[in-house]
Amino acid sequence: MGRVIVVSYWSALGLVALTVAAWAVGAQAVELGSEIERTGDEIVAAGRFFHTGTPIVTWMDPGGYDAYRVDRHFAPLEKSSWAKTVEENPQFPAPNRFGLRDQGLSPEDLARVRNGGWDLPTLQKAVDQFVVHFDVCGCSQTCFRVLHDERCLSVHFMLDVDGTIYQTLDLKERAQHATISNSRSVGIEIANMGGYPKSSLAPLERWYAQTPAGAVLRPPKPWSELGVRTADFHGRPARPELVSGEIQEQDLNQYDFTPEQYEALTKLTATLCTVLPRIKCTYPKDASGKLIPRKLDDKAWKKFQGVIGHYHIQSNKTDPGPAFNWERVIGGAQELMKRSSNRQSE
Repeated sequence: MGRVIVVSYWSALGLVALTVAAWAVGAQAVELGSEIERTGDEIVAAGRFFHTGTPIVTWMDPGGYDAYRVDRHFAPLEKSSWAKTVEENPQFPAPNRFGLRDQGLSPEDLARVRNGGWDLPTLQKAVDQFVVHFDVCGCSQTCFRVLHDERCLSVHFMLDVDGTIYQTLDLKERAQHATISNSRSVGIEIANMGGYPKSSLAPLERWYAQTPAGAVLRPPKPWSELGVRTADFHGRPARPELVSGEIQEQDLNQYDFTPEQYEALTKLTATLCTVLPRIKCTYPKDASGKLIPRKLDDKAWKKFQGVIGHYHIQSNKTDPGPAFNWERVIGGAQELMKRSSNRQSE
């Protein structure tokens, strides 16, 4: 797996300042207005950039998804404004699909950040959960359309079938994705059609086909029309067979996430647990160390700090489903963090 490198964008600016100072005593100058390029694997937290080792498309990048905009992204231009949106969707509560993190902060912190004064230490105090969802949309483009245009919701990250991660908001924002956990969490929607009882597998049959080598992704439209960035993407679940398991005391069937998604999510998880250390690199387990496959009780939810499923927060949710391989993600992220720590101590 690739390296997890945590570097502040503002540290890069500091290096530029040092270079300019050196020029004053005879060193080569950095030209005024010269561009400091990003590498394309950075996430944004409190206005600072941190490397992940996996492709990240932010809301500022071409082809990104911008949850700061109040207009609908996929409506015709003449119908996309907020005024036209509420004409068609009068139940929409407010133009912004996000809000202010307001839990775990002092009155002084709140007074400062409500005017845009977020810094990383304050964000680190506010966030201690990373919530994992499946999107039941099959691809990130459709996910954003449903969340932003149709439901007036938001999420910090979307993970497409090819492993591309989209960040739609700075992590300082309270995205609207997980009810009671919104203020304390970062959220990700993973492109996957979800889990179903054996009597209701039609949605899976529309997106997957069986071959002699196992299941393959067969979307109803070409991937290029669904916004997937990898040309001629050929997707397979990480496990070739349908995965069955119990979530919220329901027997569900689900196809696994793609290897590309697992690799990207592992690197993102390691980065988040490093940058926001109150997110512990663990998941909800019972006394025997096994995954808890249901909603946590109020006391356990309040106490838990780490990576958590949507179904751990709400009893009416089943995402990320029985196929999600918690050990693959968390074990892989722990190993990446260990390697990074060892390199720093050498």
